Amino acid sequence: MTREAHAFWLRSPGEGEIRPVTLPDPGDGEVLVRSRYSGISRGTETLVFSGGVPVSQYAAMRAPFQEGDFPGPLKYGYLNVGVVEEGPGELLGRTVFCLYPHQSAYVVPASAVVAVPDGVPPARAVLAGTVETAVNALWDAAPLVGDRITVIGAGMVGCSVAALLVRFPGVRVQLVDADPGRADVAAALGVEFALPADAAQGRDLVVHASASSAGLQRSLDLLAPEGTVVDLSWYGDRTVNLSLGGAFHSGRLNIRSSQVGMVAPARRSSRTYADRLALALDLLQDPAFDTLITGSSRFDALPDVLPRLTAGTLPALCHLVTYGE
Repeated sequence: MTREAHAFWLRSPGEGEIRPVTLPDPGDGEVLVRSRYSGISRGTETLVFSGGVPVSQYAAMRAPFQEGDFPGPLKYGYLNVGVVEEGPGELLGRTVFCLYPHQSAYVVPASAVVAVPDGVPPARAVLAGTVETAVNALWDAAPLVGDRITVIGAGMVGCSVAALLVRFPGVRVQLVDADPGRADVAAALGVEFALPADAAQGRDLVVHASASSAGLQRSLDLLAPEGTVVDLSWYGDRTVNLSLGGAFHSGRLNIRSSQVGMVAPARRSSRTYADRLALALDLLQDPAFDTLITGSSRFDALPDVLPRLTAGTLPALCHLVTYGE
């Protein structure tokens, strides 16, 4: 039996297209998933779409089910929610999350999908990969009770980090972004908002997610002595300039990187990738995360949508892609 599907491909930097795909029959231990939604991770995917991944990072930036190579042609993406149409009985008919690109149906090992909890709407579940990044970041950052914490960059990742931090007892969280429109998002998440010039000083921890030199510099400027910046940004092929005079050495300030490609060292011996993703899906039972989904379009519109997201003419946090609805 021939199964047809369609996938979004980056033909070359700045140009995308929909291509037909012939799916194989699922074998033992595999599932056939029919996509319901996928999400566009705006920061990373627009960087990929514009050809901004440096050659030295081609291997590190590969998505789990990527086809093709940077800078293109390639099939990229990693926020997919669908329904299992064929596979093991315990998964048949279940809504699942998978780190799969934008494609109408696909066949993967059953171990590559995670069942979405009943309390998480399928559309919200596309955020699982982003919340997983936030979970890993907080394992790296290890915030303490009562900390004064700032998150700079109110994109998908920064907002997800803020949404989790606000649950910590006694922690004061401020979300900082250059776009005053993000104040409404901060309010929906239950955190304070400030423009960069008005951000609170003397912070124990700053989580940086703006992907800009100015944002990283401001993160350092806000720290209390011996405070730490955890940098989640992906800069691609852009140069980052910092001023490390002033209080950087006398204040014994710290900059640490955090990246979701490996489980954070603090939990690496006790948590698997599947454990981390399952935790992210469980945390998504909080309806506050719905505020991060700020636009939607049909799958067949992606060749037009990605250039607009990349250019900034279509603003979004997480842009939802719908299939057959």
